[in-house]
Amino acid sequence: MRNILVVDDDADLRMTVTSALAEGQYQVDQAQDGEEAVNRVKAGQYDLVLMDVNMPKMSGIDALKEIKEHDPSIMVIILTAFSNIRDAIESTRLGAFNYLEKPVRSDNLVYMIDQAFRSQNMVKTLSYSAPVFNLPSGNEFVGESNEMKKIFSVIDRLARVDTAVLIRGESGTGKELVAQSLHYNGPRKENRFVAVNCSAIPETLMESEFFGHEKGAFTGADSRKIGKFQYAEGGTLFLDEIGEIPPSMQVKLLRVLQEKKFTPVGSNREIEMNVRIVAATNRDLESMVKEGAFREDLFYRLNVLPIKLPPLRDRKNDIESLARYFIDKFNLRYKKQIKGLNEDTLTALKAHRWPGNIRELENVLEHAFVLESGSMISLESLPERIKGIPSPLPVSGEGAAAEVMLEEGSVPMEGEAMSFRMSIQKFDFQASKEEFEKQFLINALKAFRGKINQTALHANIPKKTLLRKLEKYGISARDYT
Repeated sequence: MRNILVVDDDADLRMTVTSALAEGQYQVDQAQDGEEAVNRVKAGQYDLVLMDVNMPKMSGIDALKEIKEHDPSIMVIILTAFSNIRDAIESTRLGAFNYLEKPVRSDNLVYMIDQAFRSQNMVKTLSYSAPVFNLPSGNEFVGESNEMKKIFSVIDRLARVDTAVLIRGESGTGKELVAQSLHYNGPRKENRFVAVNCSAIPETLMESEFFGHEKGAFTGADSRKIGKFQYAEGGTLFLDEIGEIPPSMQVKLLRVLQEKKFTPVGSNREIEMNVRIVAATNRDLESMVKEGAFREDLFYRLNVLPIKLPPLRDRKNDIESLARYFIDKFNLRYKKQIKGLNEDTLTALKAHRWPGNIRELENVLEHAFVLESGSMISLESLPERIKGIPSPLPVSGEGAAAEVMLEEGSVPMEGEAMSFRMSIQKFDFQASKEEFEKQFLINALKAFRGKINQTALHANIPKKTLLRKLEKYGISARDYT
């Protein structure tokens, strides 16, 4: 939770500002003059100070100088009357983030505080990763390992050019964040970034989704529709899970990439395009090329500038900084004040192999937030599979526990060892087997956020078998998206 100090000799204004911030995820304290503000900042920890200019004992300008000298990372927003605008402008030269004129409107105040914290987050990110990339919706790249610093350097160079990029990496490693970084830090940033999940589009509709169609082009085409290529004109088209595109569509996509033109379904006119293509996959495209499942010429057309994202298990030095980022995020969401991880918790997180990568880490920490009642995330608040210590479950009539542990390598889930409890009545083999299957499917769906294709691929289950088992056990993949 962010800590804010409101400084003004006007008690009514302090209360008004404090009330305006009460709905946000902030801890708000008050000070009545500049001298008290400086003393409070030196004695405590504040992320942001809202401060008047004209105050007794010490002016806002003098207090600003001392606060910045004590801790330059503290954001300061000056509150001022119109007659003191010159002092407010001077305060920005001395390090204030910005200023607001009185009377203060709540919406303007909240917006400016949000902007200040976003700037503060970028400064923090800069301290352990370079370069820092502008991303929409407050997303951030986090990483201080050598592996990620190399990735950041590659992204920085590729953002300046316009060639196709293929992003490789396991599910949950942040491939879309890379694509966004390439777009929002390059010359196309003022135009659209359009993301398409290729595995989510039925084969019969894929051509229409990509290239659009004319009215009456096929049954149900009641009106003209533009496709993703045309919608992304001037910007970037992100083709996620490119390995899922069927062979018939691969031919058409290759032609578009080569000729920079496409024809809508049911039309005779060609449309020229100006779109940067960024594709991503977690599939082994080289093997698919050898098997004839993916066109070799399309692969080389996309693979001009490849980026390989390392899995989280190969960059475990980043777990602590990633955890810190998610803790800040969930403190805001759940209105808690969790400060960090216990040492045992961090050890357990680093020992886990993370088949779901960063996405799985985020889900684990959110699980911990729901359960944790203390100020630090404890080992007890983590899911059982992360702790690696199965919890005993008494078996009827025995007072003991029946435990099943999947040893590393026994299940093709990125080599991850998983444990869970099974309630076994009279050691019924069939019941135990079904409980095993059900829990396995739930864990796999959680790891891959309910994506049927991804779950089938990584869990080594034929898609038809997976769908049949989900129906048998009444499991809905949508519950885990």
